[in-house]
Amino acid sequence: RVLLLESGGGSVQAGGSLRLSCEGSGYTYRRFCMAWFRQTPGKEREAVAVIFMGTDKTSYDDSVKGRFTISQGTHRQLYLQMNNLQPDDTASYYCAGDFLTEESDCDSVSYSSTVVEQQGYWGQGTQVNVSS
Repeated sequence: RVLLLESGGGSVQAGGSLRLSCEGSGYTYRRFCMAWFRQTPGKEREAVAVIFMGTDKTSYDDSVKGRFTISQGTHRQLYLQMNNLQPDDTASYYCAGDFLTEESDCDSVSYSSTVVEQQGYWGQGTQVNVSS
């Protein structure tokens, strides 16, 4: 059984930093698509940073480019370094991934919550609060 477990959320003031971690278990794949999504009340989950594990391919939503960095440790470790956080970054953040998405479709535009719902896995989420 595939499990994804996030940690590292919290509360910071605008301009501060947080680092989210995601620990995976229950799989042996080493090349597959993973992402950090975020969600605010009443809105759909959106991918903010995407990575094809085992490669250097990363992709970011325009809203976080230059401030967030997605990275990997082992094939079971995913990170999101968030710098210069702003109140608009307040959201629940979710680690997600699947083993079917091709590398060419593993980007912040193509990798949607619908794809993860259909064929992937979600972590339980971690809350990030940014005050002004």
